[in-house]
Amino acid sequence: MRIKLTGALTLAMTLLTGLFATALSAQDTVEWLTLGSDYAHTRYSPADKVDAANFSQLEEAWVWDGASFGAQSGRATPSYIDGKLVFVAGPRRHVIVADAGTGETVCSYREPNTYRHEYSMRKDYGKGVAIAEIDGRKVIYIISPAFFLTALDLETCSPLEGFGQPVPIDGFSETGVVDMLADLGHPYDPYDGIPLETGYITSSSPPIVVNGTVVIGNSAEQGYNQSRIENIPGDILGYDARTGAFKWKFNVIPRPGEYGHETWENDAWQWTGDVSSWAPLSADPELDLVYVPTNGATVDFFGGFRPGDNLFSSSLIALNAQTGERVWHFQMVHHDIWNYDTPTAPILLDVNIDGREVPAIAQTTKQALVYAFNRETGEPLWPIEERPVPASKTHGEKLSATQPYPTKPAAYELQVVTLDELVDFTPELRQQAIEALAEYEYGPFFQPPLHRDNNEGKTGSLWCPGDGGGTNINGPSVADPASGILYVTSIKSCVSRTMVTGAEADTQYDAPTGTTLSGYAVGAGRSGPRHPAEIPLFKPPYSRITAIDMNTGEHLWYIPVGETPQRYLENPALQGIDIGNTGTGRHAIMLTTKSLLFYASHNTDGTPALFAVDKATGKQLGKLDIPATTRYGMMTYVHEGHQFILLQTGSKLTTLALPGWDAGHSTGAH
Repeated sequence: MRIKLTGALTLAMTLLTGLFATALSAQDTVEWLTLGSDYAHTRYSPADKVDAANFSQLEEAWVWDGASFGAQSGRATPSYIDGKLVFVAGPRRHVIVADAGTGETVCSYREPNTYRHEYSMRKDYGKGVAIAEIDGRKVIYIISPAFFLTALDLETCSPLEGFGQPVPIDGFSETGVVDMLADLGHPYDPYDGIPLETGYITSSSPPIVVNGTVVIGNSAEQGYNQSRIENIPGDILGYDARTGAFKWKFNVIPRPGEYGHETWENDAWQWTGDVSSWAPLSADPELDLVYVPTNGATVDFFGGFRPGDNLFSSSLIALNAQTGERVWHFQMVHHDIWNYDTPTAPILLDVNIDGREVPAIAQTTKQALVYAFNRETGEPLWPIEERPVPASKTHGEKLSATQPYPTKPAAYELQVVTLDELVDFTPELRQQAIEALAEYEYGPFFQPPLHRDNNEGKTGSLWCPGDGGGTNINGPSVADPASGILYVTSIKSCVSRTMVTGAEADTQYDAPTGTTLSGYAVGAGRSGPRHPAEIPLFKPPYSRITAIDMNTGEHLWYIPVGETPQRYLENPALQGIDIGNTGTGRHAIMLTTKSLLFYASHNTDGTPALFAVDKATGKQLGKLDIPATTRYGMMTYVHEGHQFILLQTGSKLTTLALPGWDAGHSTGAH
């Protein structure tokens, strides 16, 4: 079913088109305005110059190399505005503005060094920038690892005059910067940051600018690196886009008298932290709503010291962008002890359900579930049931008796472990899988972890998906706003995490946050049953792309990601067996356009490739070898009449285009 964009998305796209209008005609330029392409975070572009007929003609256009900036992770998806690409690079999170036709750097900005930057665990994980128009000029907004908000002029990369307040640290500009630690309400030192005994905060995703308000998410210390119970909450902040003036703070752990406070028993709200929004934010400008996905509370895998459901952990929250007031929320995991943090931005779509046009929002999750709502009211598109889940066997842990489970769409990866799910290429391989699994406690969805010394003779417990997903950060979901189809990449991933005493876990960390040891915390490393033939324990595909019609909630098709790895084809135990396409076992890197679904993955021999897929059927329409492995995202834009496909290739950005892209240009990338 094809539908028209209506309501909020129509207005949002109109606002963006007007805001970033250029002198070029529509067919000569197609912009990519946020890391997710638009406020709806669809990673969709109407660009259609590259199609199935000419896909095979794509060639490398230019490469931007960020090695001199220390770039490694390649997580930053550039924005394309006014003929320029804007992105961040490296652990100092340099802001780079580059010419979109050649890759030549136009200007850059680097924040002065601080200890609070050096300590950040997410320095090289910046995902992008936000851009808005202020008084007739384009402004870049960036959150640094040290948790400063900086506003820069797009043309010069200079700090914006009249924005923020002076920072009392050598090297900072007198203007253009806001020290956001001041607005969280905890004692701190401008250079050193918040004392680690109190907690820790940083950032990996960019802000989002909604109707003149800069909305700030954040990141916390990884919960699987925690052994002490104190930390600070990742409260959401709002600032005036013109002046940097502080507007509001939303408490992600409710204070006395606030909605949800009763979900924190044992007065744990006073000292428990995290509940950050490290995934990117989405927004609906017409409704003036910003949508905030959150992660779990301190510490991952054990919450005996914080009994209760723990709002607003592992939730989706809709906030009024001007006031920070909660409009609606939904908690996707009660009392999360599985590290089921929400890993990707929610996607906004206008869908048609039984003849009704509905402004929708869809959140894909590590649990391999899509939680879908009316984005104005928070009403589920289809019923969400509370279903019983296992109780914990760890002393002092009290889990929720139920967890919320959507009736539609169906799960898109393995959740319940049964013998039927085990590999069955041969009877011998299946029996070996059964014997390996017998050492673990397994079965229902939301299987809790076991303590090493209280495991009833089992090596551990196994739950699926594990904390690597399902869906995860390195495979953002995408959507086609014209059809209402959601494309989700996932991996078949189960995990066993072993719990040890907090005192033992504490020896793993050089500079832990907090002061009070948790009764239990996770031990080092992930684990799980291993097949003696060195193949996955479960049936393929090991990774997939699933197309879900959000008008009906039904799965349309799924395909394996990439091709069967050579190590399986050469495995002695599999010789003479047609194992089909197992998929690579890695998430796909996806992009949708008017004509195609693109995804990056690997050939059988491990070399990187770009695939073109029919959006309606999943049929592969083309495959192209590409120069390097793509990670975390890709984007596309039309510049001076030429469509470029940009791949995030580690320390580099690699662009592809059809022949003739360089007419009138000289290559100046570096």
